Amino acid sequence: MQSAENDLRLEMLNSLLTTPHRQLEQVATFHQNMLVNDPLFYGHLASWYHNKGEVRDHKEVFIAHLLISELPEHRDAGFMLLQTLPPYQVARVVGFMKSHFNKLPRSTRTAVRHYLRKREDNPAFFDRAALRGRKALKQLYASLHIKPSERADNILFKEQPPEDSALYALKKLAHAETAEEQARLIKLHKIPYTTAVGAVRRLTPPVLVALIETMSPQEVINNLNSLKQRDAMEHPEVKQLIESKLAEAQSDNRVSAYKARVAADAAQVDLETAALLTKVTEAQVKKRGRITKPTALLVDCSGSMENAIEVGKQIAILTSGIAETDLVVYAFHSTFYPINANGTRLSDWEAAFKDIRAGGMTSIGCALEAMRRNKQVVEQIILVTDEQENSAPFFNQTYTTYQAEFKVQPNVLIVKVGNATDWLEQHLRRAQVEVDTFDFKGDYYALPNLVPLLSRPSRLDLLMEIMETPLLVRENK
Repeated sequence: MQSAENDLRLEMLNSLLTTPHRQLEQVATFHQNMLVNDPLFYGHLASWYHNKGEVRDHKEVFIAHLLISELPEHRDAGFMLLQTLPPYQVARVVGFMKSHFNKLPRSTRTAVRHYLRKREDNPAFFDRAALRGRKALKQLYASLHIKPSERADNILFKEQPPEDSALYALKKLAHAETAEEQARLIKLHKIPYTTAVGAVRRLTPPVLVALIETMSPQEVINNLNSLKQRDAMEHPEVKQLIESKLAEAQSDNRVSAYKARVAADAAQVDLETAALLTKVTEAQVKKRGRITKPTALLVDCSGSMENAIEVGKQIAILTSGIAETDLVVYAFHSTFYPINANGTRLSDWEAAFKDIRAGGMTSIGCALEAMRRNKQVVEQIILVTDEQENSAPFFNQTYTTYQAEFKVQPNVLIVKVGNATDWLEQHLRRAQVEVDTFDFKGDYYALPNLVPLLSRPSRLDLLMEIMETPLLVRENK
């Protein structure tokens, strides 16, 4: 019975870590099934994912299902988690509940009302929320028929912000005649970058300095391409300030693990800045776990597997920085290619993969056979493939030989790309090999979700960590 329960929870966990984001209907069906099948686990999983997960859609849908749950402790946890969201996400939670459940429980209205009142009670807090999420705040007040405070009403609905508000300062910013005055208003009222660029015609170095000083490390990363286009990297003082923010991003818990990696590509920054962004990604990924088991990454480069090559390269970048032992990497089609990088940086793996091209038949087992002959012993294998194997040596047969020779039984994580089948995983499961799957649908932001699967000694350890994550408790009901 205990084994069946763990199998169900592992299936839930794998589904959670691999469901693509921005496809809320897929996410919603999965969450509903989880809540019905194992409500106790679901509550702890929601709390764990809020701290460790990467995909916003899941966090929002977790909160929605907690708020509508029949369990009081779920509703309390949902209430508390909702308070931590920015306005646009609260609006998304409310919109999702209305469209998916066709109702909005009283407990949810109470949670949103509390959310708005807490911000109204602190004018500076409210102003920051209004500057970044004015439309979402208006939507929450109007759609839930919550009467705003006089100050909130003046700011959001009457377009008459009081003179001590950041919204009034934004109007002054639009008419400020000197860069010094613009910089003063931005710093004093912490006007966000995306808001300020619409009010200021020309971003001079003093204005750029003021904007970057008020930005969080994540905001700097999000807007790096925009900053570069506005010549921010051409001014030594501004560039130095950007670099200091990127250094802060390594330890900031609010920074997304993969956005720094994406920003490096999008902004086409210099090597020095790219190295800082790589350090951010590595530092944030390391917080999610370190890989202590000897690991192999085998990447399919057979015909039509161009996507697998890119995914494999990204996984190599992701995992090599947190691996405490050497990462064994091969590409394969009907033969194998050992891949060796001179470091863990993006540029190192770009160079290592540069000559790998898609083509040929598929022998997933040939790379494992090369490892056997080279006596490369690992405890876990990451396969990036569509599982469509059509040439010997076959993986499941080679695995049996490898297992017998080295007295190990590596668990296998299949990252499924393209028009993937389940042919290989079914053969491995029948042989009682521990297999997990990760269905990659183009969402690179979800790749850090691989880390929990690779960094724990066993799946049971991960399940125990989740069950030990407490639900937030609502106080002063």
